Formats: sequence, C-alpha cells, structure tokens
Amino acid sequence: MTLVPPIKQQGIKTKLVDWIRGVCVDQPRRRWVEPFMGTGVVAFNLRPRAALLCDGNPHVIRFYEGIQSGGITAEGGRSFLVREGEELSRTDGRHYYFIRDRFNEAGDPLDFLFLNRACFNGLMRFNRDGGFNVPFCRKPNRFAPALVTKICNQISAVAHVIGSGDYEFKHQEFRQTLGEVRKTDLIYCDPPYIGRHVDYFNSWSESDEFDLHALLGRNGARYIVSTWLRNRYRVNGYVHSLWSDCSILTRRHFYHVGARESNRNAVHEALLMNFEAAGSTPVGEFNMDALDMSTPGDGGRDLEFRQAAC
Repeated sequence: MTLVPPIKQQGIKTKLVDWIRGVCVDQPRRRWVEPFMGTGVVAFNLRPRAALLCDGNPHVIRFYEGIQSGGITAEGGRSFLVREGEELSRTDGRHYYFIRDRFNEAGDPLDFLFLNRACFNGLMRFNRDGGFNVPFCRKPNRFAPALVTKICNQISAVAHVIGSGDYEFKHQEFRQTLGEVRKTDLIYCDPPYIGRHVDYFNSWSESDEFDLHALLGRNGARYIVSTWLRNRYRVNGYVHSLWSDCSILTRRHFYHVGARESNRNAVHEALLMNFEAAGSTPVGEFNMDALDMSTPGDGGRDLEFRQAAC
C-alpha cells in the first residue's frame, strides 16, 4: 500500500512510486539522496535505511524535522486542525487568511500544514519575498473529521518511516546537496520540469538544468531523474540533447485539469538514469514518434493524475 504523505503538492509522484521502486530493485542498498525532496513521497515509500533529503523550500524541511524531533505528532496535529478547522468553518473561510498572515510572519510548520491542505488546487506557491500567496479553496468545512483523521494517520506513518532509519533533512539548494554526494550514494532527482509551468518554491531555468546534469555526472554516483518527455503539443528537447548520455524509461499518464473530458491530456513521464535498468533504452536509440498520445480508452491501465479544484 502506498504511503501518502501529509504534505501535498502538484506533480506529487504518488502514482509513480512503484515504477521508481522497480528501477531501484537491483541496486545495492545505498544511502538515498534527494536534492528535491518535495513531499517526500518517494523516499517514504522506498524506505531506505539511510537518506539525505534536501529541498530549497525551508517550510517542507522544517515540517519533517518537526516530525523527526517529535515536535509534530499525530495527536498534536489533530488538536491543531480540529481547532483551526472549526474557526475556519465559523468564519466562512476568512480564518484561512488569518492563518496565512500568521504563517508568513512566523513560519510555523502546523500553519504550513493547514494552508497546504486548505489552499486552492493544492498549490505550493510563494511570492518574491517568500510569502505564501495561494488563495483559499472555498470550502469552509475543509477539515471534516474524516480528513483530519486521514492527515493524522499520514503523520504517524511518516514518523514511523523516519524513526526506522537514519534520515537527515537539510534546507539547501541542489548544487550544495550534490556537492555532498558520495560515489556509493543513489540519487533520485525530481526537479521542476523545464519547459512547463512549474509549481515550486524556486524557479527553474535552462542553466539550472545544465548544472544539474553536470553535477550529477561529476563523481560517478548512480542517479535517476524524473522529467517529462512529451505531451500532445510539445516535446522536451532537453532529453535528447542534454541527457543523451542516459538510458530512459517512459510511462504514459493523464492529467485532469477541470471537469471536461477534453481537458484530459496524455503526458509521457520519463526516468533518466546513468545505468541500465530492466526495459530501459539508451536515449539516443529511443523513438519518440512511437509514443502513444491518444486519449484514454484502455480500461484504466495508464496512470492518472487529477487536478481538482481543491
């Protein structure tokens, strides 16, 4: 059963976890390194014995450090969400903006959790000054008892995983993280997707993509990179140019944006590796034109990601 973390983010790899696990199954047990931890869903499901989990978003790191230290617990989370959820309902949603202002003043991890689970469309967006600026999702009864219980169970599950291994969390940008990598590490990178709209604490440029590739190849450690390959309208040209020294695996899934079936678009996700995995192909030999870009009709065998209103 897939562990779903308490923090949400668009582009979360929940439905890709088993695919990524399959790539790692034949790899020796190594320290797992993530320069772009995000929600932590991959690490928390693969459950390595040792992990270095980093992110440029300090609020994500502070939240998971709070779970690791015992400052954030399922019981404490329940009390907080019930109390603030009742106030949210009583004020017809206006309390959301009080919490948002309070969070932007002090950065409390539980306020971050509240905003993350009550904001519009699961966005994690910040302004140039670092302030969380996503509006409310317009559901004053957002924290119903069933959802609060679900979130608290997720906190407990993550606490168990962290407590069962040697996990280190660091707030730092990816260049610094990759400077700490050892040759025996296994690196998993899920950077913001270049050439597409990204929802992340920091922006992502072409120079970032080039630096990522160069730093990953510096010391011989094995790595896996998640990226997009093709949708109905565009191709990620960096795969065949910059990442041509890798092997590739692809998998089709669908994004739902809005309620209409016409908004259900196929996207091919790619895993790029500097080693061979079962079923992988050298990027230079991969035939992009063979990808199926049709709409769903295969009985649900492909992955689906839904982007709902909240």
